[in-house]
Amino acid sequence: MKTGLIWFRNDLRTRDQLSLYKAQQECDKLIAVYFFNPNHYELTNYGFKKTEKFRAQFLIETVENLRENLKKLHISLLVFKEQPHEVIDKLIQEFSIEDIFYQEEWTSEEVLEVKKVKDSVSNNVAFNSSYDQFLIEPPALPYSDFEKIPEVFTRFRKKLEKDWQVSSCTPQIKAFPYGNLIQQTTAIPTLEELGLLSFEKDSRSAFPFKGGEEEALNRLFNYVWETDRIAVYKKTRNGLLGKDYSSKLSAWLANGSISAKAIYWEVKKYEKERTKNQSTYWLIFELLWRDYFKYISLKHGASIFKLQGISSKNLEWNQDKEAFERWKNGTTQNSFINANMLEIRKTGFMSNRGRQNVNSYWAKELYQDWRIGAAYFESMLVDYDVHSNWGNWMYNSGVGNDPRDRKFHIKSQAERYDPRGKYQQTWLQEKLF
Repeated sequence: MKTGLIWFRNDLRTRDQLSLYKAQQECDKLIAVYFFNPNHYELTNYGFKKTEKFRAQFLIETVENLRENLKKLHISLLVFKEQPHEVIDKLIQEFSIEDIFYQEEWTSEEVLEVKKVKDSVSNNVAFNSSYDQFLIEPPALPYSDFEKIPEVFTRFRKKLEKDWQVSSCTPQIKAFPYGNLIQQTTAIPTLEELGLLSFEKDSRSAFPFKGGEEEALNRLFNYVWETDRIAVYKKTRNGLLGKDYSSKLSAWLANGSISAKAIYWEVKKYEKERTKNQSTYWLIFELLWRDYFKYISLKHGASIFKLQGISSKNLEWNQDKEAFERWKNGTTQNSFINANMLEIRKTGFMSNRGRQNVNSYWAKELYQDWRIGAAYFESMLVDYDVHSNWGNWMYNSGVGNDPRDRKFHIKSQAERYDPRGKYQQTWLQEKLF
């Protein structure tokens, strides 16, 4: 009897789950574990929590759903509010674990986390990691190594689109024997236990959804098949109000409740059965952007967190605490910026159009340290993804992958995307025009 441990990280699903599939091929018995790492809920050097209540609540809901779905497969999910290296060796000893399966991560904190676990184990255990968060997986790239990834997205996209290969979703695993379930149970922490405040969702939120694999699949089905909103995605994607101007799949993608491949193949099915147009292509185009930022972080490593970004530009940056408070609290001199910043503060979400504008305002009008803005987004966003967040912040701050180094004209952006001021009125709750 060979017993394995699946260590869940940002792959919180049971469908198209490579670690689960590999574990079933190798093991007779499987136990799962997830960690609410206390480090993720501490104060940053900037004075706010590394993870705030919105993403934490979404994550709690996701882990609850993951536990339910794993139980159907006769796999017990143990949950701990500790660092992985403090617990995993104990699990190895208690359950005679021989193999550990987990998703490969490569940013600095996650790499250190794995190193600490490997250093802590006393038994000879096999560590099995898999890249399982891409649309186009590393072996399918038309580049011999990550160093050859181009610095401009268009070049990356055009090369891939010549002959790209998206692999099929990983087969669904079969349920383990019922005896695989263990008697030991652990509690999923509450917001309060994570040191965060409970809250009620704001009725104005463009992201009124709950976390979890089932919610992700329901949203995908609704957006694609029930409403056909995908067929007008390119026209509506720059919206600011409501849940349907975009797919809103980013939060589930970020913690791995759904895979990019599952979305891709659902879109391809829709194109075959209903319609294929610029909008269906554009959703896939956005998934490719997501891949690109992941490959850029694979190529450049910790440079994505440095002041000069990946551009090595030595620009002048400031760290004005009063400017940050005004930006964060939505009390700047710009009403469009204020509306967006109030939205993220009250809901943990902001449109893509809003994100680009508030980033440009912070970095290119106020000349404030872009990393503070990126860290604040990390704290607040329900759909925070390390690669996309820091990649986009570099891009819009002039230290990343934008060859044109654009600056947003906030006034014209507001006039174009909020011509009647409805969005601003919604969040500022006053008549602006």
